Amino acid sequence: MSYTFETKLYNNEESSLMWNHQIAIPSDIATELLKPDKRVICSINGSDGYHCALNSDGVGGYYVLVNKERRKKLNLQTGDTVKVVLEKDTSEYGMAVPECFTELCYQDPEGEKFFHELTKGKQRSLLHLMGKPKSEAKQLEKTLIIFEYLKSVNGQLDFKELNEAFKNSRFKL
Repeated sequence: MSYTFETKLYNNEESSLMWNHQIAIPSDIATELLKPDKRVICSINGSDGYHCALNSDGVGGYYVLVNKERRKKLNLQTGDTVKVVLEKDTSEYGMAVPECFTELCYQDPEGEKFFHELTKGKQRSLLHLMGKPKSEAKQLEKTLIIFEYLKSVNGQLDFKELNEAFKNSRFKL
């Protein structure tokens, strides 16, 4: 089931977060979408939907973040009225998965095991890193580096160390 509503894009200037452009979610819709978790797919002004989470504002309300890249692509400014469509994200990871990841999981059971022992949030962070490059070859290189790194540290993920692994990789990113 999807939920459609109009609202304004706002900038929470009081927030200490860098990501402070938000869309408030009506409480009745948020209540429905929070079951069983907070992952949703959000479409703004008819654009392709993106995977995201309902975030609590700390006083009983919920919002969705809208990053700078998305605001630029949709030509959105603070205060613009936007048409929002939200639906429950029923995907396994709560985000898009690069094809090479699925294949590598099949070919490298040890790397897959360490990946799936991570928290859902860390899994999503790594999937985001894997899927960020535009070319499939670069996505595969990133995925290979991540799997090799996880195996080398027995699944004990440290993002600073992972960045070093990217820099020192035998693969040329």
